[in-house]
Amino acid sequence: MVLRPTGFIQRTFTDIGFRFSQDDFILRLPAIENFALTVKDIAQILQSFGTELAETELPDDSFSIEQLLTIRTQKYFQLKEEIISVMKEGNMLLRTFEVPHTKDSKECSKEKCGDWETVKRLLAQLHEMEVAFDDFWDKHQLKMDQYVQLWKFEQNFVEANTVPFISLQAAVPSTGNSPADVKQRLTELGTLDEMAKELIGKAQLVILHGHQLAASHHYAVELICQRCNELRHQTDVLSEELKAKDKKLTKTLELQNRLRQALLCCDEGAYLLANQPMDKCQAKEGAQRALYEIEKFLDVTLPNLKYDPRVLQREFEVILTPELKAQIQAVQTKLENIRSMFQNRQSCFRKLADKQSRPVQLVTPRPEQAGRSKSPLFSPRHGKAAHPLLIGYRAEMDNPSMLVYMPPALRGRKDILFGNMPEIYEFHNTIFLQSLESCIRTPQRVGYCFLERRNNFQIYETYCQNKPRSELLWRQYSESAFFVECQKKLEHKLGLDSYLLKPVQRLTKYQLLLKELLKYSGNCEGVQQLQEALIAMLDLLKSVNDSMHQTAIIGYEGNLSDLGKILMQGSFSVWISHRKGSTKMKDFARFKPMQRHLFLYEKALVFCKRRDEHGDGHDKTPFYSFKHYLKMSAIGITENVKGDSRKFEIWYSGREEVYIMQAQTMESKAAWLNEIRKILFKQQELMKGNVDAQNWLGAGWRSEWGCLFTHPGASAFFLPLTDPRDSLLAAHPEAIGYPKSPDCLAGLDLN
Repeated sequence: MVLRPTGFIQRTFTDIGFRFSQDDFILRLPAIENFALTVKDIAQILQSFGTELAETELPDDSFSIEQLLTIRTQKYFQLKEEIISVMKEGNMLLRTFEVPHTKDSKECSKEKCGDWETVKRLLAQLHEMEVAFDDFWDKHQLKMDQYVQLWKFEQNFVEANTVPFISLQAAVPSTGNSPADVKQRLTELGTLDEMAKELIGKAQLVILHGHQLAASHHYAVELICQRCNELRHQTDVLSEELKAKDKKLTKTLELQNRLRQALLCCDEGAYLLANQPMDKCQAKEGAQRALYEIEKFLDVTLPNLKYDPRVLQREFEVILTPELKAQIQAVQTKLENIRSMFQNRQSCFRKLADKQSRPVQLVTPRPEQAGRSKSPLFSPRHGKAAHPLLIGYRAEMDNPSMLVYMPPALRGRKDILFGNMPEIYEFHNTIFLQSLESCIRTPQRVGYCFLERRNNFQIYETYCQNKPRSELLWRQYSESAFFVECQKKLEHKLGLDSYLLKPVQRLTKYQLLLKELLKYSGNCEGVQQLQEALIAMLDLLKSVNDSMHQTAIIGYEGNLSDLGKILMQGSFSVWISHRKGSTKMKDFARFKPMQRHLFLYEKALVFCKRRDEHGDGHDKTPFYSFKHYLKMSAIGITENVKGDSRKFEIWYSGREEVYIMQAQTMESKAAWLNEIRKILFKQQELMKGNVDAQNWLGAGWRSEWGCLFTHPGASAFFLPLTDPRDSLLAAHPEAIGYPKSPDCLAGLDLN
């Protein structure tokens, strides 16, 4: 009735309209007649406006409805102005016929009094029309506003509908056949959960809006409350189902990890058995060592595994599927087989350990001995048969008869899968093995062999840098028929990935071997070379580790190799100030430090943000998002900063930018400062040698003693911090400071 008020308008203005005719009074003045006609016109206009409201179709969108309401409101105020204008006209006319309340008023003509009554009645009717019109309009506008509110509420209700999300989460399986499967589904569920949280937030806002509408006595309060209850139920169902699915997948992942741990234990056991040097085990010492490894596996590794199928089935009963039950049983069978193999080998070695045999030499085996080794990787025998991996896998990738088993995307990618393994094999088989064999009678020369070939070991760094790409390719196609067929031909118990890991394991064993040799060498000849070789291998491990982190940098648009050799990498808390001049620590204390992973190169200090992501079948894999870098030619350092002994300061471009760095440990801080010092000293030496001094402008170093400055075209000079001339640093930002204690300045021209 209110939105299309035909009946209301007709009833109101019919009752209010002229309740008289021209016969009811005599219009003796044209002014009264004109005023009466004007009042009648106003009544007809209001009637027409009501008819327009009744017959106009409402739009089907809130924007158009609001526009229509705006137009009607404007028309309402226009009609109000017309009514007020006519009211003023009537009041002026009334005053012309007004009879004063005096003794003489009784003598007023009856005709004039009749005119006054006529105008008075017309004004009263006009006032009644105005009041009725205002009351009608207020109700109509309120209902129209509520209609728009309801329309928007319905639209928001549709947008916040969670039913599609409930279907999406239901489509995510609640189990998986491997940790990689489950992690992928957890990732998908996590993405849905983030989207669902945003949607639930919108739904809660819609529910709040609905409660506000209901509290304001909206005419559709029952519908609004129904929608709110429906939306609340949907969000509750979605939240509960997401939590339940996440809990089930997390439990499944825990089981899959337990199964994977057991399988890795089986692989470790098979690898241990396959790589025990049976020729050395013929001697008592070799048999005892092999027996120790076996008993450690049986008595420590297997019991720590705590793998009991009955316990697992009780613990994970709510998530077990027929497939998972089959996996549990298969792993149990594999563990029993491994245990049986170890027990048989244990019995054999116990008998050998009781016998007396010749002493064992800790040197690399001769070719004819190594040829009998069970390890398929880096066997020192010559010829194609000496390297099963390169022949049994890599060469088979070029075999036309094997193409039928090979996925198309795997073809032509052997260099990614195997990296530079052929180069490593050639180095060991033709160079390093011969060097070690030459030390059989002079083992004190082993350290020299490592030092002589230290540059050759850089091939391991190349292999390790390619390892992530190799692992990714393997994970994608590990179950392909090609690899299954190759493994079957080679009769390998372990998959290819176990052998692809061997070069990395070999690299870590070198330093262990050298430590063992040093342990038993005492003060004999060659100890110095062994120590240097150990340092070289440890440096190589650090370099490989740093370069592996470097390969995870993303977002750097240039070529990282242009920054020189990577020297250090590590995590720091960082405060930054971009103001010129000195900065007090309290200024930094206001800000929360940023967590940054820094890479120190010969020519730049690179700032990255560490991020973690899930890799298939692996733990979280870090990568580093590039933020910015500082040129080493424009930095200086302050070694000690108040507040924390782990902090030091890096300032850039004459302290235009200041970085407070907090290392994780004092040892880390000392190592970084040492490397930065080396770079800055090298830059100073280059400047002293007239090597493009302009490239090094802005570098410097401030210490507790003072600053050493150089200036283009001037000699170096030392300025104690207690000297009032220290203000020269701020006055001359082009100066370059280097940290030196007074006794380090010998030989420099300080004039």
